[in-house]
Amino acid sequence: YMTRGNNSRGKAGNSSKFRGGRLNSLPKYNPNTSDPWKVDLRSYDLTKLNLTNSLNDLLYASFDDKTIWPAPKHMPKNFNWKKIMEIGKNPGLGIRSLHKRGITGRGVSIAIIDQALLTEHQEYVDRLKLYEKISPNPGEESTMHGAAVASIAVGKTVGVAPEADLYYIASRTVDWQQRRGNGKTPWNFTYYAQAVERVLEINKSLPEKRKIRVISMQIGWNENQKGYEEIMNAVEKAKTEGILVICSSVERIHGFKFHGLGRFPLADPDIFESYEPGLFWAKGFYEGKRTSDRLLIPMDSRTTASFTGKDEYVFYREGGWSWSIPYIAGVYTLAVQVDPEITP
Repeated sequence: YMTRGNNSRGKAGNSSKFRGGRLNSLPKYNPNTSDPWKVDLRSYDLTKLNLTNSLNDLLYASFDDKTIWPAPKHMPKNFNWKKIMEIGKNPGLGIRSLHKRGITGRGVSIAIIDQALLTEHQEYVDRLKLYEKISPNPGEESTMHGAAVASIAVGKTVGVAPEADLYYIASRTVDWQQRRGNGKTPWNFTYYAQAVERVLEINKSLPEKRKIRVISMQIGWNENQKGYEEIMNAVEKAKTEGILVICSSVERIHGFKFHGLGRFPLADPDIFESYEPGLFWAKGFYEGKRTSDRLLIPMDSRTTASFTGKDEYVFYREGGWSWSIPYIAGVYTLAVQVDPEITP
């Protein structure tokens, strides 16, 4: 899944099953659809296509290192996918200037609870201190979601806190064996509650100066879902132990709201003016559906670690809150490095 709002599912992937193929035509960008994968070119072979007149669609494309592009004569002159991917690695808003000053999250630990992780990826392999599974999704080996969120938080080149320690627990939020006749799978947050409790247990064994100070979960929950009481009790316990719990339901826990920002692929991520409403909510914003008092976080046009290989990357033109949540976790980690006495 990719969390768009409080909780939702989109197109995810398992590396053992994810294959592209050859495209006979380029998907067209349609701003009126809610599909986050409007122009999905990840791992596809485009060599048979003539894309010279497809610049607008390509500027809304998601692609990865396995995407095979047409010859230069069949590409738009103003489309440079390598440049777009490189720009997308920058967390933006001056984060890298903090890194140059030594503010990198060193000595601080982050816990992420999410889908299965490609543990060997070069972005975070040196930061990964522990990887465990608690009732993970059946058959999952590695996922696009796990690699993305881990690298956004602590990635060596794409991360907000590239020297923070990472403790990662793979788990699930649904009961697949209880899939209903309508195709929907019931939520169950008891597994995530168990994962939070496990993080707190791990934290007891860590030295005082290397404690886990933030838990990042790229999803949200409500009182109508199974396991709601368990997950809320677990996160409240974490909160009392001085841990920031960032998730889509953060307003219920810490009392603040956030939203994800968009960015044109070639716009400078370090310049404030480069940002705009995120693609998944821009239409409503421009139609007058405004929100206020929200922390606005980079979300769209991000390059992250790809689950397709330990040295491969992927550019996501449209993101979701799942890409903003580990960003917030990373920023808080930087703050803790500067002021270890800070609390949520």
